Amino acid sequence: MTRRAVIIGGSLGGLFAANLLHDLGWQVEVFEKVGDDLASRGAGIGTHAELLAVLARLGIAMDERLGVPVGERVCVDRAGRVLYRRDWGHTMSAWANVYRPLKQRFPPARYHFGKSFCRMEENKGRVSAYFDDGSVAHGDLLIGADGLRSTVRAQLFPGVEPAYAGYVAWRAMVGDHTLPGRLAAWLADRYWFVLPPGEMMLCYPVPAKDPARNGRDWNIVWYRPVALPVLEDLCTDAGGRRHSLAAMPPPLIRADVIAALKADARALLPPELAELVERSQPFFQAIFDVESPRLAVGRAALLGDAAFVARPHVGMGVTKAALDALCLSLSLEKENSLEQALKRYDALRGEFGRRCVARARRLGAYIEAHSRPDVAWTAAQLDQSPERVLHETAASLSDIPELASLEV
Repeated sequence: MTRRAVIIGGSLGGLFAANLLHDLGWQVEVFEKVGDDLASRGAGIGTHAELLAVLARLGIAMDERLGVPVGERVCVDRAGRVLYRRDWGHTMSAWANVYRPLKQRFPPARYHFGKSFCRMEENKGRVSAYFDDGSVAHGDLLIGADGLRSTVRAQLFPGVEPAYAGYVAWRAMVGDHTLPGRLAAWLADRYWFVLPPGEMMLCYPVPAKDPARNGRDWNIVWYRPVALPVLEDLCTDAGGRRHSLAAMPPPLIRADVIAALKADARALLPPELAELVERSQPFFQAIFDVESPRLAVGRAALLGDAAFVARPHVGMGVTKAALDALCLSLSLEKENSLEQALKRYDALRGEFGRRCVARARRLGAYIEAHSRPDVAWTAAQLDQSPERVLHETAASLSDIPELASLEV
């Protein structure tokens, strides 16, 4: 008998799981609450050998369309003087460039847009998902891959909520083709760091977001401490309406907020990177931690950001989602029963997720400390020396013993 999986969430984690289970012979249905294609969303991402291996397993090669090689990391001061540099040799990609081939590979008739999950029920050896349009989907397994504000997680663990980390990430993408030659020449092919006290600004090239343009974009990420009352103000639009701290619509960010960010860029960043920020249309995302107590309950499993959200400093959100999906598919293939498969998955990926969150908290402590001065921070936590930051931020998985040692 063909086994059936119902996947809630059609982003990267859901698509990795959908494709891997489909290849195992499962009948898979994906339900995404957004009503249109997600390729216009997302920003730059780092890659790891483990992510490339999962993509290769699915027949997706990381070629020049998916990634831009970056050979050097450079940290500069306000005047543009080099403080520290190191060889790196990673490939930077873009969220949409991974989403598109995963989406194209999966049978389109089994991917459903505009389906908002409400609740699930287990009965007589199957699980049922109920949606706000009155429809119901049945399966042997339900996978919650619906992100930070997971409705599946909320039903399984009502008390588990994302915890604000005390800072935000300002993000933007700027097309290389829009830059004057002198600025493009200065940026070259490097991964740039600037470390104002209690902050971290990153800038690196990624494949162009527009697939019709054969080029690249510059991805900007600027982590800045923001106390909760200030965040609430940032999430208030020009009309006085306060939006969710986790989902402030970029077009509604007030003009005075954007102007203040660009003024700070001129004051804190080297002129070249300040100019890049000036040419951008920035938006911000509040940084959260999420730790689920378990990844499997009955016939339901959590995956990706629905399970654990680690701050972006580990640089492996997409890799973690891919490995979660791989571990789940391998567990279902190896074990004789669904119960045993989910038990294996819970043990392996639960430990990985907890260690990943702990590492990310440590890497972001010097930023968090500036919005929470009442906490007794140690000297190690406050260390933002270029040597430490450039070595530990988005390190290779193989260079992180507490993570690399875990089985998939």
